[in-house]
Amino acid sequence: MRYFVDEKGDPLDQGVALYFPGPQSFTGEDVLELQGHGGTAVLQLLLARCLALGARLAEPGEFTRRAFLNEKLDLAQAESVADLIDAASAEAARSAMRSLNGDFSAEVKRLVDQLVDLRMLVEATLDFPDEEIDFLGAARAFERLDVIRRQLARIKGVARQGSLLREGVHVVLVGQPNVGKSSLLNRLAGEEVAIVTEVAGTTRDAIRQHIQIEGVPLHVIDTAGLRETEDRVEQIGISRTWSAVEKADLAVLLVDVRQGITDADEKILRRLPQGMRVVRVFNKIDTLALDPRTDEQAHFTDVYLSAKSGEGVESLKDVLLRIVGWQPAGEGIYMARERHLRALGEAEQHLGWAAENRERLEFFAEELGLAQKALGAIAGEFTADDLLGEIFSRFCIGK
Repeated sequence: MRYFVDEKGDPLDQGVALYFPGPQSFTGEDVLELQGHGGTAVLQLLLARCLALGARLAEPGEFTRRAFLNEKLDLAQAESVADLIDAASAEAARSAMRSLNGDFSAEVKRLVDQLVDLRMLVEATLDFPDEEIDFLGAARAFERLDVIRRQLARIKGVARQGSLLREGVHVVLVGQPNVGKSSLLNRLAGEEVAIVTEVAGTTRDAIRQHIQIEGVPLHVIDTAGLRETEDRVEQIGISRTWSAVEKADLAVLLVDVRQGITDADEKILRRLPQGMRVVRVFNKIDTLALDPRTDEQAHFTDVYLSAKSGEGVESLKDVLLRIVGWQPAGEGIYMARERHLRALGEAEQHLGWAAENRERLEFFAEELGLAQKALGAIAGEFTADDLLGEIFSRFCIGK
C-alpha cells in the first residue's frame, strides 16, 4: 500500500501499484495499473496527475488493439471484448466469453487448415499435369470439399444465432387505432410503458421498449394507429410509424378479433416493405370467450391472444423467436458480428462456385483461394488497416 501524491507531495489517495511485465500482460507490453479507493473526484485528481507527468488518455479500444497487434488476440477475439462489455443478457455474455476464449476463431481456423490442404492437392495437380498420379482422386478431394461446405454451413448457422444475441431483433407493432398495440407492448414489457385508453389516437409517437425473450434482445416499437385523419399531430405520428416500419426486421399487425381482417388492415399489409416477415395478431379473444391459438397460414402466422389478460402472449413470444430464426444451441453459441456473417457468406458462395468448376481446375483453385481469404478476414489475417481503425474506434472506452 502506497500514497499517490500530487505535485506538492500531498497525498491524493492511498492504493496499490501493480506492474505487469510484457509479454504476459493483456496487451503484451509493460503495463502499470494503479488501484485506489475509487470515487469520481479522487480518480479525476489521480488521472490529472498522471497526465501531468506525461501520460495520455487511451483512444477507444486502444488496449485491445495493442493486444491484437502484438498477437495476444486475433481480431474476432478482440471484437468479443467489446461484445462482452456491451452484453445485454447472460446468454450474450456467455457467448461473448466463448468468442473471447477463441472458440469461434478455432472453428474458422480448422476450416482454413482444411482449405489449405485441399489447395495444396489442386496446386500439385496443376503443377504436374503430366504425372500419372491422380492427386485429387487419391485424396478424395471433392468429397473433402463437400465436408468443408457442410461444416461451413453449420458454423454460419451458429454464428447467426450469436448475431441475434448481439444485435437483437427490431419488431414494430402496427394496426388501426384501439386494436391493443399499447396493451400488448405493456404485456411484453411486463410494465406500464405506454398509455392505454379507449380514445382512438392516444399513441401519437413511437414508443420504444427493449425486452428479452430467452436472452434474445427484442427492440419493440409501439406506433400510432394507422388511419385517415385530419389531426396534424396524429398525421406526424403516422408518418413516423411508417419510418419505423421501414427499419424493422419484423412487423406485428394487430387486429380486433371481433372485426377480423378489414379493408384497412389489408391496406396496411400491402404497404409493408416487400419480403418483410409479418405476424398477424388477433387481439381481444377474451371478449368472445375464445381460446388462445396459433395458426400457420401460407404467408402469415396468426396468433390469437388477449393482451388484456395475457392469454396467448407466451405463444406470440415463441412465434417471434421462431420467425427470426432463433434455435438455441446451448453452450455452442458464440458471439458474431455482421462482418463475420458476410465473410462466412462470401466463403460459402466461393465454395459453391468451386463445386461447380470441379472439371476446370484453374477456376476451382481460384475459388478455394478466395474462400480462404474470406475466412481469414474473420481472424484478421487479411484485414486492411482502415477496417481495423473502424472496428476499434467503436469501443466505448479505452479498453
